[in-house]
Amino acid sequence: MKLQRKNRLRALSLGAIAVSGALALTACGSDDTSKGGDSSSAPAAKAGSIKCDDAKGQLLANGSSAQANAIQAWVKAYTAECKDVQINYKPEGSGAGVTAFTQGQVAFAGSDSALKPEEVAASKKVCTGGQGIDLPMVGGPIAVGYNVPGVDNLVLNAKTLAEIFDGKISTWDDAAIAKLNPKAKLPKTKIQAFHRSDESGTTDNFTKYLKAASPADWKYEGGKAWQAKGGQSAQGSSGLAQQVKQTAGAISYFELSYAKDGIKTVDLDTGASAPVKATVENATKAISEAKTVGTGKDLALELNYATKADGAYPITLVTYEIVCDKGNKADTFKATKSFLTYIASQDGQDSLAALGYAPIPAEINAKVRETVASLS
Repeated sequence: MKLQRKNRLRALSLGAIAVSGALALTACGSDDTSKGGDSSSAPAAKAGSIKCDDAKGQLLANGSSAQANAIQAWVKAYTAECKDVQINYKPEGSGAGVTAFTQGQVAFAGSDSALKPEEVAASKKVCTGGQGIDLPMVGGPIAVGYNVPGVDNLVLNAKTLAEIFDGKISTWDDAAIAKLNPKAKLPKTKIQAFHRSDESGTTDNFTKYLKAASPADWKYEGGKAWQAKGGQSAQGSSGLAQQVKQTAGAISYFELSYAKDGIKTVDLDTGASAPVKATVENATKAISEAKTVGTGKDLALELNYATKADGAYPITLVTYEIVCDKGNKADTFKATKSFLTYIASQDGQDSLAALGYAPIPAEINAKVRETVASLS
């Protein structure tokens, strides 16, 4: 596919993203990124800020749909400079991405959850002399969107959210919700709680928040698959956002970029001095409290979902790019390292906020750049 001077974007009905030129992003039954952020609003890469380093060929990647809009913008900027590289990213979800990586089908994967020990073990079969590692590249808030007629501002806390999504609070005029919203005229409308039908890192991070911030009310183990009984389900973040938009009484969770298009979002009572809004800035503040828990070159993070810091929005996710620390495939290594170097750069990270994502805090990102430089 030859690169055209003027790239044009179009969103496919099943959530695929395609950019004519050296980029093709394709989704199969995943999130519809056409409802998310607009990559055309991202700052253009500065001339000379992208180093191609003789990279050429095709990179195949798969994984997190949460980062699809970021990848789209990055690939557009990168391939405009590195015309001999084609990048094909399929946002089929974190689970699909990790599987594709451990089976040797892709050069790198995106996942909203760090590799599990068994996944690291599986990666050693495809990383010659090395293993898969987690590189945090994209952050962002998981918004809780709602559709309650007549209610323009809504405050909830971890306890009420846990009870709502566990079916223990069933109407919007429940006393627990009313206590948090004394000025709101809450209707008797039945609550319609929607969760992901597919395995999702967004679900994993949302339920980690419930478990950390209200352990007495959320007894489930957690993970990419939804475990609580009851409620309704939909495919992908776009499916959840669509259900909230069209269903009176609905509530669900999805990346902030899907909450544009008129969907209202919950402010969280975290115990801070004031309820916290789901914004990029507030998510970045929460992510800055994360601790690096990976060993060696692995930079997996432990987020503080129970933070009570003023202005810190705790329902966040970090998307990792998963790559081999050693033993990357020779035919795609130069392109992989060159692309990862760009997206971890200041220019690459600076483009995120315009798309509704949170740049990785500087101290963590410095470690990411150092690790990318050492890949082999």
